[in-house]
Amino acid sequence: MAEAGIGLLDSISEFCRRAGMAESTFGRHAVNDGKFVARLRDGARITPETLERVSAYLSSRGIEAPAAPPELKPLLRVAPSHMAASEHAAQPPLRQDRTRNFRFFDNRQKYLLFVNTCSEKDVIARRIGMELAHLHPEPPALRVFDAGMGDGTVLTRVMREMHRRFPNLPFYVVGKEISLEDARLSLDKMADRFHEHPATVLVVTNMYYTEAPWLAPKAVSAATSLAWEELALSGNTAAEFSEQITALEPLLARIWQARHSAKTGNPVYERPAALVIYRDDFRFLLDDIIPHQGRARADYDLVIASQPYRARVPAEFKAAKVVTPLARALRPGGRLLGIHSYGRDPGLEIIRKIWKDEDPFLTSRHDILRAARAELGRDARRYNFNAYADSRAVFRYDMHTLPSEIADSIGTSTLFAAWNAAVYVAQIDDERLAEVLGARRYLDATREVLQEHGSLWFHDESYVISRKRG
Repeated sequence: MAEAGIGLLDSISEFCRRAGMAESTFGRHAVNDGKFVARLRDGARITPETLERVSAYLSSRGIEAPAAPPELKPLLRVAPSHMAASEHAAQPPLRQDRTRNFRFFDNRQKYLLFVNTCSEKDVIARRIGMELAHLHPEPPALRVFDAGMGDGTVLTRVMREMHRRFPNLPFYVVGKEISLEDARLSLDKMADRFHEHPATVLVVTNMYYTEAPWLAPKAVSAATSLAWEELALSGNTAAEFSEQITALEPLLARIWQARHSAKTGNPVYERPAALVIYRDDFRFLLDDIIPHQGRARADYDLVIASQPYRARVPAEFKAAKVVTPLARALRPGGRLLGIHSYGRDPGLEIIRKIWKDEDPFLTSRHDILRAARAELGRDARRYNFNAYADSRAVFRYDMHTLPSEIADSIGTSTLFAAWNAAVYVAQIDDERLAEVLGARRYLDATREVLQEHGSLWFHDESYVISRKRG
């Protein structure tokens, strides 16, 4: 594919020039790899699948952006309107309805600004820590599954609390994350965990909710392409572990590829992957815990499901595609803690000053538990479904501000951070955001709410599904 790569590079360069797009941005959008074009310039070969993805991206963008350069035309497969559904699924969506438009995967800037200006991650980690008191792990390890690691902030804090409560137990921790950047950020935080609690096996995977707990793709084609990688850390210092984990980045860039589903807009993996990390000097102790391809167990003491689904999708979908598969992965006595946005807070007041009838939080914890019970069918008798009272289930987190920041005159940076947090939590799609960003009304609305309340906070609600013993 070298000749195709050379011709493709010229076409990408011309496209980026005419579209005003950075080549790193092109790489992230087209193949989920910001260094793709740079590697192509260095002479890297590309596979037919990668060529197809880049070609499809350029072809689809031809409607909104300048047409693809002539030399690329022989490489393009422009799908006609009557193409087969299986072919359509491989193409990036040209336009989605507004309930599908918002994708966490595409909103890196919103996500990172939200994480660093609000206390949600810390509050959620403390809420999860409460569940650890109810766990009764059995040999050979305390087993935890995180159904959406994000940047790893919650998981690393939970692992600290796990070490405090169970300092002498081996840990088996599996984290699901499809985003390459989030997987990298999560791993970057883990060196200290291996130093403080050396008897730890960490697995990071990009598989779906129905696959990740078992580390086993369901489709035969996916199973045969599974990238299973193992890293036995050498040394005994966090600095050494950090160096070895950082050295995984080229591997991650190669195997952690994703694209967007044309049907839902959600990211889907190009190739399933599982990365297993543990300390080599504890291999003997962890021999019964380290998973092997095709022989992984899904019997977790704790499953963390923090914001694992979009707010606007029906409760039945959330139960069928996310909650129920995770509940089935619990061992007897295991607990699934679900957390999602609740509303009824100043953040939603900001949203309704712009879109007065906006109601993003359509399903409550009660709706999801009812749907999960129905989805489990006869197996539901093996579980307890705990919605709890609002006093326990609903909790608050705040946007970080200095005492002097919210006064008669509020700085623009504070207003932008508050607006970003409000639209991120409410999952407002970029199309609607573009419609209001041209005027200052959104900043005025944000200022009014901040001055009325003196701060900005949000509510999450939680629920627990536990598997009965015996």
